[in-house]
Amino acid sequence: MDQPFSAPSMIGVIALSGVVVRNSLLIIDFVLDYMEQGMPLREAVSEAGAVRMRPIILTALAIVLGSAVMLTDPMFSGLAISLIFGTLASTVLTLLVVPLMLFSYLRRTQ
Repeated sequence: MDQPFSAPSMIGVIALSGVVVRNSLLIIDFVLDYMEQGMPLREAVSEAGAVRMRPIILTALAIVLGSAVMLTDPMFSGLAISLIFGTLASTVLTLLVVPLMLFSYLRRTQ
C-alpha cells in the first residue's frame, strides 16, 4: 500500500500478536478440555473450532473496522495497515492451521 514499515507498524504487529496467541491458546485449551470429557480427537477439534469461530471472527471484525478509521492518517496508517492485514491473515491461520496442526500432533502422540 506504498507505506513504509515504521514504528507504529511494529506496534501494530506486537499488539496483534497478543490477540493471535490468545485465540490459538483458547482453541488448544478447548480441544484438550473436550478430550478430557471423553470426546474423540477429531470431534474435539471440530467442536472447539466451531465454538471459537464466532468470537474469533467478531474480534477480527472489531479490529479491522476500528483500524480502518486510521487509514487516512499519515502518521498511523502503517499501524492500521499492519493491524488490518495481519488480522485477516491470522484469522484464517487461527481457524484453519492451528486446529489442523494440533490434530496432527495429538494424533501422533496418542
